[in-house]
This record gives sequence, C-alpha cells and structure tokens, in this order.
Amino acid sequence: MADKQISLPAKLINGGIAGLIGVTCVFPIDLAKTRLQNQQNGSRLYTSMSDCLIKTIRSEGYFGMYRGAAVNLTLVTPEKAIKLAANDFFRHHFSKDGKLTLLKEMMAGCGAGTCQVIVTTPMEMLKIQLQDAGRIAAQRKLMPETVPAGTVETKSPTAMQLTRELLREKGIAGLYKGLGATLLRDVPFSIIYFPLFANLNNLGKRGVDGPAPFYVSFISGCLAGSTAAVAVNPVDVIKTRLQSLNRGSTEDTYSGVTDCIRKILRNEGPSAFLKGAYCRALVIAPLFGIAQVVYFLGVGEFILSFLPKKDN
Repeated sequence: MADKQISLPAKLINGGIAGLIGVTCVFPIDLAKTRLQNQQNGSRLYTSMSDCLIKTIRSEGYFGMYRGAAVNLTLVTPEKAIKLAANDFFRHHFSKDGKLTLLKEMMAGCGAGTCQVIVTTPMEMLKIQLQDAGRIAAQRKLMPETVPAGTVETKSPTAMQLTRELLREKGIAGLYKGLGATLLRDVPFSIIYFPLFANLNNLGKRGVDGPAPFYVSFISGCLAGSTAAVAVNPVDVIKTRLQSLNRGSTEDTYSGVTDCIRKILRNEGPSAFLKGAYCRALVIAPLFGIAQVVYFLGVGEFILSFLPKKDN
C-alpha cells in the first residue's frame, strides 16, 4: 500500500492559524509569566499572576497586557507552523520504516523543537524586552531604590528600535542571545509534548483508523502542553533571565547558562526555578489545546482545496 502523503503547505497554514488564535487568547498570562520570572530578591513588585495583571492594567492600561504582542503575533505564525509541521514531517518519515515507536516519536519531537528554535530565539528575545519594559517602568515609580541612580526615564522601546539597536551593537548574534537556553527548553519540551499528545489523543479515537473528536484533541493538547511546560520551566527561567537586557540596581546579570544557574541557586534558592510555572502551564495548556483543534480540523487543507489544481 502506498504511503499516505502529507501536505506540508496545509500543515504550515494549520500551525500558523492555530498559533495566532492561541497566542491572542493567552498573551496577558505570558506577560505575567515573564515579569514574575524576571523578579529577583529585593525587587519583588508583583506577588502573583493576578497581582501582576492588576498592577499592569492600573499603570499601563488594558493594552499594557499586550506589550510585545505584535512581535509575537507576527513571528508566531512561522514558529508554530514550523514546530507542528516539522513534527508531522518527521513522524511521517520515521513511520515509513515500520511502527512508530516511542523512541521515534521522541526523535520526531526533538527534530521539531530544533527547527523551531531558529525562529523562536529572536522572537523571544524581542518579546521579553517589550514585556519587561513595563516592570522596569513600574519599579521607577513604586520602588525607586531598585533603579540605578541617574537613570533617565525613557519611553518604552518599539520592536524595530530594539532590533536596530541589537543589530548595531552585537550583529545577528544579539538577536540569538540565549540560544543555548532556548534549545535546552524547546527541544525537551517537544520531546515530551508530541509523544504524550499523540498517545493521549489515540485513546479517544473512534475505531482503529478513525480521528479523535475535537474535544479529545483539545484536552490532550492541554494536558500534554501543561505537563511539558512545567517540566522545562527551570530552563525557561534561565532563558528569560539571560535574554532580559534591562536590570534594576539590585538585580544580577549573567554571563551564560552556568553562571545564571549558580547565581540563582546562591541568591534565590532552588524554588526560583519554579517562578512562573503555573503561569506557563496556563499559557501553554490552552495554546496547544487550541492549536491541536485547529490543526486537526484541517483548516489548511480546506483553504488549499479552493486553489486551482495543477494538471499532472
């Protein structure tokens, strides 16, 4: 029997649409996660996710919760598209040689996560600067002792201003600061997420070859996403700290992953690696739940069905 072919353009469209819908829904929680993870001892402005969101609305307005959203929405389309489509591609390739074992599923996830990082790292770098700008501004007003003396208050930078500054000062490498930590986060995440989702989703299939109902895909995406998110949260804390350029006077700076781990353990203790974990779970669970529903509904295939087909 001939191998079932996958449509890469359709998978890319599905991943892009899924990412746009999901990120729009959960972005404020992602902003709270970034700000909570960047807080260090002596400069704790926010006590919880709800406290962060309330203070953000009070000081920056409702749209303050969407700082960095334009960057995320612009780049999340190729990022999610690459991740989901690459996993499908690798799973299809590995299944040609026989049964798709758990090891092969993990290898497919590893390949998907590695491909995704190419797009993810610059996006995350810019997003974190924009998300954290409001925290620094709020510290100037409410906790002036944590801001270096003589610091002049400036308007929050735009994504283009940040990009130009990074490229001018550090070249392309500036946009890829924290690449190692991003790899350490996204590759294990994909290794955990994709096999777990596939196996959970298979439990709800209608018959041997039938598709799972959309609600099974949604629940499977939520469970697999939150599990993988919490599992890699310590690396996400390290990545966020490394990619943040603005610091208060009482906050540490880091030269690399090892230096970051050492200083966090020494100054904040092991519990600091769980900062923002529940926020991250709340972000990733619906994000991947929504993504999988859109993906398995075959929106991309539906859109491409209206295009004229080439004659063989």
